[in-house]
Amino acid sequence: MKKIKKISKILIVFLLIITLTGCTQPLQDKDGKAVKNETTGQTITENILCKPTDEETKKIYEENDVNIEDLPECSEMKITGNYEGLWNTIFVRPLGFIIVKIGELVGSTAISIVIITLILRTILYPMTRKTILQSENMKKASPEIARIEKKYENKTDSESMTKKGQEMMMVYKKYDIKPLSGCLFAFIQLPILLAFWEAINRVPAIFEEQFLGLNMGTTPITGIVNGAWYYIIVCIILIAVTYFSYKYNPSMATNEQMAKQQKIMTTGMTIFIGFMSFTLPTAIAFYWITSSLFTIIQNFVLGRRKTNE
Repeated sequence: MKKIKKISKILIVFLLIITLTGCTQPLQDKDGKAVKNETTGQTITENILCKPTDEETKKIYEENDVNIEDLPECSEMKITGNYEGLWNTIFVRPLGFIIVKIGELVGSTAISIVIITLILRTILYPMTRKTILQSENMKKASPEIARIEKKYENKTDSESMTKKGQEMMMVYKKYDIKPLSGCLFAFIQLPILLAFWEAINRVPAIFEEQFLGLNMGTTPITGIVNGAWYYIIVCIILIAVTYFSYKYNPSMATNEQMAKQQKIMTTGMTIFIGFMSFTLPTAIAFYWITSSLFTIIQNFVLGRRKTNE
């Protein structure tokens, strides 16, 4: 219980940092409506971090009385700048800076996003490995957990619930199971995803990028509506890797009912993310596809290693 409260407090602080400091501000017209780039379908960001080079984008800012002349060129953007809050200072600007600089070295910010995603997932590998091991430990403990569940199946009094909790904790200790550890990776992955989304929308060098005929700032639905049907390939790949990353992720289910619930959740999440993939910038799809492929390969390697052992 103490751990849950601690994590809840951290989550609340994190959300406050995001909502109160340095977030993306959509550009609005005189009627208060969000301004969109008709070509890419992207909602234009007012507080960009460097100058755009696309003439159509420049014209949009000029028509809406946004001064972009004082902004640096994206190639000259610094890792630090005017203070806009902790979120921007610690996450968004540094990430945007690194994407641009690596993009200059490899010739593409799209490839830069892939490289940075792989680096981040490699750094987080020890944590994800522990999560997978926790799932294996939970499977080993499942017979004892099922026995405890059956023992207290029809008992709802406080004394029985206390004893049940104590017995469950003894099983968790025996098999070195930490119930909240599985949530830790998801908790860390959330700010990374949000930081990528912010950096993509606030750094023109990223959302103006053309890679393999794809505009990184364009949403697939806009590309499809404008006749560029190949954008649907991005969505198909994203849906496929999402599904398999969930399907082959080690389960924490200890009984058949939990396994069915997890299967329903996997299907539901895949459908939800599939719909979302049509409305997010293509650059975000590159991040998500790379991260999901890493998960699939990681689970395959760990599965093979476990089989050999």
